[in-house]
Amino acid sequence: MGNEVALVTGGASGMGRASVARFLDRGFDVVIADLNREVAERTLAEFDAGDRVRFAHTDVSDEEQFEAAIAQTVESFGKLDVLVNAAGVGGAFGPLTELEVDDWDYTFDVVLRSVFLGVKHAGRVMRAQGTGGAIVNFGSVGAFAAGAGVQAYSVAKAGVQHLTKIAAFEYAADRIRVNAVAPGIITTPLIGLTAEDLKPVLGTVQPLPYAGEPDFVAGVVSFLASDDAKFITGEVITVDGGMIAAGPQLGNLVNNNPALNGLVGVNRGSTGQKSKVHRTVEVAGTPR
Repeated sequence: MGNEVALVTGGASGMGRASVARFLDRGFDVVIADLNREVAERTLAEFDAGDRVRFAHTDVSDEEQFEAAIAQTVESFGKLDVLVNAAGVGGAFGPLTELEVDDWDYTFDVVLRSVFLGVKHAGRVMRAQGTGGAIVNFGSVGAFAAGAGVQAYSVAKAGVQHLTKIAAFEYAADRIRVNAVAPGIITTPLIGLTAEDLKPVLGTVQPLPYAGEPDFVAGVVSFLASDDAKFITGEVITVDGGMIAAGPQLGNLVNNNPALNGLVGVNRGSTGQKSKVHRTVEVAGTPR
């Protein structure tokens, strides 16, 4: 059947892009499913991997489009061995009393619904193939503690991490392994900070004294998709520079919630769509 085949959502930038690079280095054929066509086409050119990497323009929150991306993968390369659900946005931000319902729903559509759609349709294909497979979802340290991330994003990521365990249990008999990574603060377009930007504050956000890079997470993704992890399923592996090890301090250490500054809006990440601050409100009684 040729090379192993992976579909990576959000593969045009950040940790998704780094995961694509890892798979290409391992000899995989890869399809990048991403909403941002301009960035994806630039990424394809930079990889210069010919027909081994292709692009599927995809809104991962849309079931028909996600199913079409999986169908394109199978049509292009004959099978699907690995799905990586890396697409995401920062989503709604602001005090809970001020959040827009549409922004909350948008966050859940991109962050959680998309993972369900991937697990659903990749699971169908992998089950029909009868050769097993691996699904790697992207959770977040924000799922572990209040204050470690914006509210809607953190709640959606908690859902991703529990869905990972549910899918791992349900798909085990088919030898389809389902795991997740939970990144900490990583230098990606989503957070808009470089390693240099983080230097002055690293000691206040994590124990390890160097910035998290996309490839650090991609290495764990690659491992979970490999035979070296053939007896691992249902796990959520943190890649966070020791943030979770900080325990009860986590929320106070990170303290990166824009709601604490009274901002209300939605972060659309690197989708190519504009993020927006709707308004600024006075925040009273919020712990700092």
